Amino acid sequence: MRNLFPLMILVLVFPVAQAVSVTAFAATGCDLNYPDSDVPRLFPESTGYKTRYISLNEHELRNVVKRLGENYRPLYDPIDVPYTLYDVYDGKRLVGYVHGVNQKGRYGGIQVFISLDLKGVIKAFYIQKMTGRFTGRFRNAAFGRQFVGVSIRDFDTFDPANGKGTGRIAKIPNPLPEAETDFYSLLRALKKNLVLMDEFVYSTTRKNR
Repeated sequence: MRNLFPLMILVLVFPVAQAVSVTAFAATGCDLNYPDSDVPRLFPESTGYKTRYISLNEHELRNVVKRLGENYRPLYDPIDVPYTLYDVYDGKRLVGYVHGVNQKGRYGGIQVFISLDLKGVIKAFYIQKMTGRFTGRFRNAAFGRQFVGVSIRDFDTFDPANGKGTGRIAKIPNPLPEAETDFYSLLRALKKNLVLMDEFVYSTTRKNR
């Protein structure tokens, strides 16, 4: 299935072991650099995808801010702009989603994508962009696999803004104690991603049942 909608490419960075110069983030959502190859990699059983753009209305925006529980920097953390959502298909059957967010890291912008099944459970965790001399450790597959199976409920008992809490997220170790800022930035991006997806997809699905 070909993607029939134009994509807005934000940065020219390939995620796997390539060092490429980056451009500044614009005040917009987050797009996969190479969706035709990235979507199958993040969702192996997919046969195609469709791209759609979703904006928050005022009520949804207030709800997201309340759920995140902190102020967001408009350059790296926009929540009042259109977001790119990839609906993933196996044949004609919808099987999940891929969605990404921008996040402020210690040395610049971070882009974090997740793929989710229809119940909102993470299938893959993917750092598309990150700068700093320790980024290889965070992009290590073993680090990313720790987030497989995580859902928004896992953040009910853990706050990435202060690094405090209990439960599954609290048990994920920081692989680089000297890069604590980026570690919690990644967790913060993950929470924002899940909150947005709950607003975009899963809350609506529950209401329509």
